[in-house]
Amino acid sequence: MAIRAVLWDIDDTLFDYTGADRAGLAAHLADEGIAERYGAPHEALALWRRITERHWGRFAAGEVDFQGQRWDRVREFLGAPGLSDARADDWFGRYVEHYQDAWVLFPDVVPALDVLAAGYRHGVLTNSSLANQDPKLRRLGLRDRFEVLVCAVDLGVSKPEAAAFLAACGELGLEPHEVVYVGDQPEIDARGARDAGLTAVWLDREGGRGPGPDGVHRIAGLDRLPEVLAADTRFGARSGIR
Repeated sequence: MAIRAVLWDIDDTLFDYTGADRAGLAAHLADEGIAERYGAPHEALALWRRITERHWGRFAAGEVDFQGQRWDRVREFLGAPGLSDARADDWFGRYVEHYQDAWVLFPDVVPALDVLAAGYRHGVLTNSSLANQDPKLRRLGLRDRFEVLVCAVDLGVSKPEAAAFLAACGELGLEPHEVVYVGDQPEIDARGARDAGLTAVWLDREGGRGPGPDGVHRIAGLDRLPEVLAADTRFGARSGIR
């Protein structure tokens, strides 16, 4: 059966999350007067990302709620374990303002969506919350492009669990084999989608990240996505499309 819909990841797939995070964090630390404590912007971002990954893992495991993992990230990053929830929340809010000021789409996103608009339905599956991602898509001018927006925080299960992908397919009223998933993470996105029965497309914009999972399409830019969808085949070996 032909592919009928595309499900999309958001961060670092449609939206330059890494660039916004780096610029926003650097601006925030400068405003807070603590930039020198963390070295170069890429060093500060690397630390922030490691902390984020650790506490997101705690959230995914049900050890802390969504807001709590944010507060704990701030406490660890600042080295201030006794920081109150209110002060951690304020600090995170100031960071978010700088982060949002740096939001931008990748340049290949709108052209790809335009090319695919007539032939495929579109939706989003993201490991975040509706409260975060709906305003983001609206601010970036994309929300009306997608029929459904499925978020792990609200769903109660996250990628790479098959249940997350299957729930998103269910929201579209389609079977997994009728849906392509496009994301930037080879394991969370591509392998997870593949294992759930979707056609998986790994968007590897930077390259040099190793071979990636078998049985997924690997592309370096969204300009190649229409080619993948037009082929509409199942395969056993990794695609070399770049």
